Amino acid sequence: MPKLRLYNSLTRKKEEFTPLDPSHVRVYACGPTVYNYAHIGNARMAVVFDLLANVLRSIYPKVTYVSNITDVDDKIMVAAKESGEAIDVITRKFEKIYNEDMAALGVAKPDVQPRATEHIPEMIALCEALIKRGHAYEAEGNVLFNVPSFAAYGGLSGRSRDEQIAGARVDVAPYKKDPADFVLWKPSAADQPGWDSPWGFGRPGWHIECSAMAEKHLGLPFDIHGGGADLKFPHHENEIAQSCCAHGKDDDLSAFAKMWVHNGFVTVGGEKMSKSLGNFLLVHDLIEEFPGEALRLTLLSAHYRQPLDLTKEKIAESKRILDRLYRTLYDLRDVQISKSPAVADIEFQEALLDDLNTPQAIAVLNQISSASANDAEEKKTLLAAGGMLGLLQQNPAKWLGYDVSGDNDVEKLLAERTEAKAAKNFKRADEIRDEVKALGFTIEDTPEGPKARKI
Repeated sequence: MPKLRLYNSLTRKKEEFTPLDPSHVRVYACGPTVYNYAHIGNARMAVVFDLLANVLRSIYPKVTYVSNITDVDDKIMVAAKESGEAIDVITRKFEKIYNEDMAALGVAKPDVQPRATEHIPEMIALCEALIKRGHAYEAEGNVLFNVPSFAAYGGLSGRSRDEQIAGARVDVAPYKKDPADFVLWKPSAADQPGWDSPWGFGRPGWHIECSAMAEKHLGLPFDIHGGGADLKFPHHENEIAQSCCAHGKDDDLSAFAKMWVHNGFVTVGGEKMSKSLGNFLLVHDLIEEFPGEALRLTLLSAHYRQPLDLTKEKIAESKRILDRLYRTLYDLRDVQISKSPAVADIEFQEALLDDLNTPQAIAVLNQISSASANDAEEKKTLLAAGGMLGLLQQNPAKWLGYDVSGDNDVEKLLAERTEAKAAKNFKRADEIRDEVKALGFTIEDTPEGPKARKI
C-alpha cells in the first residue's frame, strides 16, 4: 500500500500518515461563513482539501470528508441588518453560491457539509461538559472557556502566554476570569438569532461549532483536521482545548484529531487581500473571466504550505499550460484507450505522496503530455494524473474552442468558404474569414480541412 507523508502542524514535522482505521479515513476542514461571496483564499483551502481527499481515496477504501457551513455569526447578523434580508435567506443564498463556485473549480462537495445551526444541542452539551469538568464557567449569560485551566493550551500554535492574549483579539470584559478566556456561548437580544439554553436565550461562539460538528459526524479522535493557516490560532487552538477538556483528555492534544494540515496564505500582487486596496479577489468574479480549471491549477502551482502570490497574469499562464495539455488530448482524440484502471505514473504518485508536492506533480504531468504521442497508455496515464489533480476534466474540443456544433452560422460559413476556395474565389474566402471572426471564431486550415476555433 502506498505511504502518504504529511506535515503535521501539531508536531511541526513531516510524518507518515497512519490512519486510526485503515478501512475508514476521517477528515475535517473548516468551511466558510456564508454571508458573502468566497474569496480566493477560501478557494485555496477548498482545493487543497479536495486534492487531499482524492489522494486518500486512491489509497484507502473509504474516506469521509466533512467541511462545515457556519450559518450563525456576528458578521452574518451585520449583513442581514445592512441588506434587510432574513439571516436564513442570506446564509442559504451564499451557501448555494459557494458550492456552485467551488464546483466550477472542480471541488467536489464534501461527503458531509453540516450547518452550525443544526447542531445547537451538541454545542450546549459540550458547554455543559466543560463546566462540569471545571474548564468553563457561566458569567452574565455567557459561558467562557478558562484558558489557564488547560496547561497544554498553545500547543498547536506554539504561542506564549503573552502572544495568546495579544492574538486572541478579544474585548476585556469584567466578568472574565482571565484575559485569554474565550466565549463558548453568549446571550442574544430578542431581535438576534438565538436558542434556549441553561444560561438563557443565546447563541454559540464560533469556536465551539466545529468541535461539536466534527465529533458528531466523525467521532473522536479522527484522522486529519485542518484549514487555512489563519485558523491555527485562535480557532483551531480553541477547538483542541474544548474537545480535549470536554472528554477529560487534558494531557493529550491529539485526542481530538491526530494530524493537523494547514494551507498557506494567498496574497495578491504581493499584498495581503484588502477591500481598501482593491485587490480582494472573489471566486465568483474570477470564474467569469477565467476557466475554473485555470484557477484550480494556479492554486495548486505552489506547494500548499507555502504562501501563494496570485495575479491574473499567473491565472492566464495556467490557462496556457492547460491549453497545451488539452492540445495533446485533442491530438490523441482518435487513440482508443482501454477501460481498465490506469496505472499511476510512479514519479507523479511519489510527488503527491510526499506532502502533496503539487509543483513536482504538475511538472510530471507536463512530462507525460510531452511523451504521449500516439500512445494509448500514455494518454490513459495523462488522464489519470490530471484526474487526480482535478484537471483535464473537460472535452478537449470544447476547451480549445473547436466544438461549434449547434452554431449553424459558423458551420454554414465554413462550408461556404470551402466551396469558395475550391472555386478559387479567394476574395469571398477572405470575407468569410472576417465574418467568422466577427462571430468570435478564427479559422485554422488543417490537413483534415478547415476548423473553426473560438477566440
